[in-house]
Amino acid sequence: MKITSVDVMKIPSPDVSFSGNGGGSTEDWSPIIVRINTDEGISGFGEAGLAYGKGWRAGYGMVQDFAHTIIGDDPMNIEGIWDKLQRTTYWGIAGGVVPNAAISAIDIALWDIKGKYYKTPVYQLLGGKTNDNLRAYASQLQYNWGEAPDPKLPKLSTPEEYADVARRVKAEGFTALKFDPIMWGDDPQKPWNTRGPLNHREIKIAYDRVKAIRDAVGPDFDIIIDMHANTDTTAAIEYAHAFEPLNILYYEEPVDPMNPNFYKIVRDNMPEDMAIAGGERTFTRWGFRQMLEDRSIDIVQPDLTLAGGITETKKICDMAYTYDINAQVHVCGSPIAIAAALQVEAVIPNFYIHEVYQRAMYTKDRAAAVYDDLIPVNGQVKVPDRPGIGQELKPEIIKQSLVQTID
Repeated sequence: MKITSVDVMKIPSPDVSFSGNGGGSTEDWSPIIVRINTDEGISGFGEAGLAYGKGWRAGYGMVQDFAHTIIGDDPMNIEGIWDKLQRTTYWGIAGGVVPNAAISAIDIALWDIKGKYYKTPVYQLLGGKTNDNLRAYASQLQYNWGEAPDPKLPKLSTPEEYADVARRVKAEGFTALKFDPIMWGDDPQKPWNTRGPLNHREIKIAYDRVKAIRDAVGPDFDIIIDMHANTDTTAAIEYAHAFEPLNILYYEEPVDPMNPNFYKIVRDNMPEDMAIAGGERTFTRWGFRQMLEDRSIDIVQPDLTLAGGITETKKICDMAYTYDINAQVHVCGSPIAIAAALQVEAVIPNFYIHEVYQRAMYTKDRAAAVYDDLIPVNGQVKVPDRPGIGQELKPEIIKQSLVQTID
């Protein structure tokens, strides 16, 4: 079997009008999907994890550049292609988010092809299930929660608003949630600082939000705090001690991931019974090595659309297992990314919990994919048994997308 062409697609954002030149500059949700086609009529789907923030145009171009290097290759030779993309493209070995996103998208699509060729889910090719019904948590509640954005309340601010959304999430059957209590202050007109020594107001605003959720959901419900690396070591340690009485399950990305020593500083100075998680902006085994060796992290969170695809994410999770560290896949992408994440999480014995990003609930985003069974039921996600990663884009969405074909 040979790779005959690669389609690189920027699918339209459901939130804004889409034009043929790649969409408006105001878009903040721009999934980059790759479809690898073969001479046996089997195609595989993957995703570059640059759907949010700024970077989709770079990812869109990098996937095209890397696609040129694999035309004519045997798609079953996944390890060899991964190594070629990293070692022979010059920038692949240098790492960084854009080259690794391109490698990841191609790798996921190759696994999808392999699963379809053997008519089996990818998880079977990776060793089989150790997990089936995956416990899940509702993620990023500061943006609200539901099947569509609420224009009247797009973002949460007051403790009462956080409590109300937490109750809704619990009523849906979730037993855990995650949110960022410091992403913005209580008044957009007032200065908001999250770095360095904190004053009473800065700590109280965040504490009151977490306390409101704890009071709303009760003592047996798990709360995860995500800091998005918006604190330095000083502030991260202060916030951790402030949150300690509220029984936090784990404390995510408290410091800049570019310097893993910062994680160790926080780990050594925060409450001992509060776990640390991180890894969504860390790539490949080499990027995770130090945090595993010095055990400054308790839960690794590689994003397989950025960390190196299914191939590399499985290796990262296996490495973590040798250090007695739990693992989950960071999930913040389209249904293609979600489906691929489930394949790895089904296999790894150190799986901890599955992330259900707030946007994953949006009806319009879910409507872009062929299958809509990746949403939790009573707080759990069942891993599909379809061949490959078990997900594809609808043909009509592909027709609406900005597509570049490499052949």
